[in-house]
Amino acid sequence: MGIMAKKKAKNKESAKNQYTKDNCWIIIAAHNEQAHIEKVVKGVRNQGFKHIVVANDGSTDATEKMAQNAIVLTHVINLGKGAAMKTGAEYALMHDAKAFVFVDGDGQHMPEELPLFLNALNKGNAIVFSYRKRVGTMPLLRRLGNWFMCVIIKIFYNITLRDALSGYRAMNAAAYKKTRWKSQDYTVESEMIANAGMNILKYTELEIATIYHDSYKGMTIIDGIPIVFKLIWWRMTR
Repeated sequence: MGIMAKKKAKNKESAKNQYTKDNCWIIIAAHNEQAHIEKVVKGVRNQGFKHIVVANDGSTDATEKMAQNAIVLTHVINLGKGAAMKTGAEYALMHDAKAFVFVDGDGQHMPEELPLFLNALNKGNAIVFSYRKRVGTMPLLRRLGNWFMCVIIKIFYNITLRDALSGYRAMNAAAYKKTRWKSQDYTVESEMIANAGMNILKYTELEIATIYHDSYKGMTIIDGIPIVFKLIWWRMTR
């Protein structure tokens, strides 16, 4: 193959894979994650991603110190997961990010799966959701709550998901601008889905590993009840 042919082939491949490890930013929301954050950042770095942002959400432990191998943006007080994710995404957008992958800071998302999200974006999807592989560790009430939320999402937003609560997600910059959320807490995942549905964004859903290091400290079944009402309210008022 001649030099010109090689160059054309390379340009064609670059155009096909417009989202790369060089222009996709990894956003990690973290609150009091000193036990896991260093390993999470290292795992992402080992996958070859150049831009990693840790949104340190008012941690009172050594999270900020342990995340020094990344860009650390710190909230003076704890504002909530949604606020932390937005802080990281807005910073990345200002620095010309073409896409984002949102990763939890507690080590429950495997960095080895990050290339799967990039591949899915490069197949023309604006947003990539994930569903946790079915294992026996998820309590029955949470499993039923998740299922019911998926039903509501299908009815009101025409998005078919197997896991409405998984926070391991990716989107391109254009999709982020259309799905900017107001939620500051764990409602962020649901509002992101609602905004994606109302903007009719192309999406897909990837299976990811299920990992639980600590006792669950995220959204509970009690938190899920008002979120269902919010999903209905957003559909009616936006």
